[in-house]
Formats: sequence, structure tokens, C-alpha cells
Amino acid sequence: MGPLSGLKILDLSRVLAGPWATQILADLGAEVVKVERPGAGDDTRSWGPPFIKGADGTQGDAAYYLAANRNKKSLAIDIADPRGAALVRRLAESADVVVENFKAGGLARYGLDYTGLAAVKPDIVYCSITGFGQDGPNAERPGYDFVIQAMSGLMSITGAAGGQPTKAGVAIADITTGLYATIAILAAIRHRDATGEGQHIDMALFDTTLGWMANQAMNYLVSGKVPRPMGNAHPNIVPYQDFPTATRRIAVAVGNNGQFRAFAKVLGRPEWGTDERYASSPARVANREALVGEIEAVLLQEPAAHWLAALDAVGVPAGPVNDLAQAFAEEQTKARGLVIEQPHPLAGTVRTMAQPMRFSKTPPDYANAPPELGADSTDVLRAAGVSDAEIEALVAAGVVETNARA
Repeated sequence: MGPLSGLKILDLSRVLAGPWATQILADLGAEVVKVERPGAGDDTRSWGPPFIKGADGTQGDAAYYLAANRNKKSLAIDIADPRGAALVRRLAESADVVVENFKAGGLARYGLDYTGLAAVKPDIVYCSITGFGQDGPNAERPGYDFVIQAMSGLMSITGAAGGQPTKAGVAIADITTGLYATIAILAAIRHRDATGEGQHIDMALFDTTLGWMANQAMNYLVSGKVPRPMGNAHPNIVPYQDFPTATRRIAVAVGNNGQFRAFAKVLGRPEWGTDERYASSPARVANREALVGEIEAVLLQEPAAHWLAALDAVGVPAGPVNDLAQAFAEEQTKARGLVIEQPHPLAGTVRTMAQPMRFSKTPPDYANAPPELGADSTDVLRAAGVSDAEIEALVAAGVVETNARA
């Protein structure tokens, strides 16, 4: 039993930010019903290759979909049909939370916006996730992660020094908005439990991405100077970047003067620790180019394994620059159980990523792999009091879709 056991989530979201939030809630024990379009389902089901496959070669869902939809139930229903919208309102009556990422105001036409569902469930916690929020001049614009990374300034500080603006290698605006949405939902549930009041949560990818610019944002707000891309270097700390060695690149993160003195000794340059150009953090930032050049010249003399062992022995943070295959092969990855294997009706088994949260009493549960489209339509509707005859009629009318393997 997870810590959120008993919580019911009606998930009207698709792609990544919303599904990422609801997967976290599902892994922590909440019952999540994912409402999808008949026929196609969540857009990410087709965002491949790669796709999972059955033993007979039958193509299943894309890996992208599998990343964010574990432990959910899939209800394939056409909300554009009044009968489908009515069923969703019926499900909302017993839900604690609704999560949606339609365009601002897009669900009002179906009576499935906050106002419509609060009318049938006054204490509902309703979380809307959009690109730019429910108001402001950009509220009606679609919001895609790549565009948000560009507009928020994130791309302007990412990439090689002097190079072109570069996006992050994953959809970081979506992922972090999903994380903040999860926090907001749990806070709103706490408020509801204390007061009996529901509320509308307005999450925006733009707000989130600009909001977590952290020290880079404060560097600008304090100095008025616009930060620029620095590759893998840090604007406020030196050395804090990757370096070549005789074999492969390593990342070195020297966070204070004591670590720098230990680092200098490992490199056979103890005099750097008292050199006025390098002895303090501000001095190292001011003399970045000279110091980095000297460090590179030394590190190239020995293989990565030599330097990593020596730096680890004196407590200087460092690690290899891994690709994903190397990251998954790390002993730490295995020891922490960061990859889990689950039964899957088509593929037999599927591997997904475990949650990074570790609980001593209420660990995440990984009972169910990401569902196939419509896998739970019948069960969910029956639980809501819809008769088998009604379900059959809705399926025949194309309002509801079920899955033959379910």
C-alpha cells in the first residue's frame, strides 16, 4: 500500500508533463484512470521508433509512452461525444484530482473544465497544465517543450561557448512542470483535507522553466548582465566542468577552496593552492582560462581511471562522462534498483525506470506496466456503475474502445 493509496486521479492529460505527474502519483499508490481518445490514444503511443513488440512481431506502444504511464488504467473514451463527456463527469464525482493539459479553456465546451467539474464535485482538486498558463497574452498559444526552452532563456545558456543556443537532451520543461504539478497537487490535497475546499491549480511550462533558472536567473537580476553559454563550465565555480584525459573525459566539481587544494596536490601542483591567482574561488573565476589550460595539460598525461581513483581518495567530486549504456552499467545503478522489469501483455516483459524516491515505510509500487489503449475501459466503467448493456452500446457507437487482450 503506497502513501497515496485511496487517492483517485482522473487523468485527462497526454504527452509528457501531465502524464509524468500522474505516473508519480500512481507509483505512490494513487488510482489513476488515464482517459484517452479511441483509436489513437495518447500521442506518444506512436512517437517512435523504438516500439515494443510481441513474440509474433506485432508492434506495440512507443518507448516514449512507456516512460510516463506506468501503474495507470486506460479508459478509451470520446469526450467530444456528449455521452463520453457525461461519463467523464460521472467519474469525476468520485475522483479526488483531475489533471488536464488541453489549451486554456479547451475543456469548457464539454463541461469538463474546473467550473463544470466543481459543480458535480465541489472539493475537486483540478490541475491544468499548459504552455503559458490560463491568462496573459500567450495563454491561447500552444506550448511545446522546445519552444518553452527557447523562450525561457534556457537555450541561451546551454551549449558550447560562442556556439548556437542548444536545448537540453530531454524535455526538461515538461519533466520539471510535471514535478511541480505533483507538488502543487499534494499541497492542494492537504488544504482540501484540512478545509474541505477544492481548488484550481494553474501550471505553465513557461513559468516553471523560467522559475528554475536558479543561480543563472539571480546572476542576471543582481548584476544586470545576461548570462551566456559556457559549455560544461560553471559561471560561478572553477574548476567545475569536464576535462579530457589520456583515455576518456571526466567531470570534476571542485566546490570549495579545501577541495581545490586537494585537487592541486593530486595533479602534482600543490603550489596552486597558495597561488594568488587560484587560491580563492573568485580568483579562480577571474583566471579561469589560464587555470583550465593548466589543468587540461596535466590530466592528459594519465588515463581517466587513474585520476578518478586518486580524486575519490581525497574527497574531490569527480566522475566519468558516461553515455546511457555506461550509466545503466554503473554498479550504483544496479545497487539502487533503478531499472525494474514488469509483465506486459504484448511484449511479455518491459523494463522501465524506478522512481528516485526511497521510503523506509511506504515504497513505490510497480505492480502494472503502462497499459495498452482501452485495457481498463470495461472495468473502470463498471466500477462507476455503468451496466454491461450500456458499455456494449457505447462501444458499438464508437464512444468507448476496449482492448481485446485486456
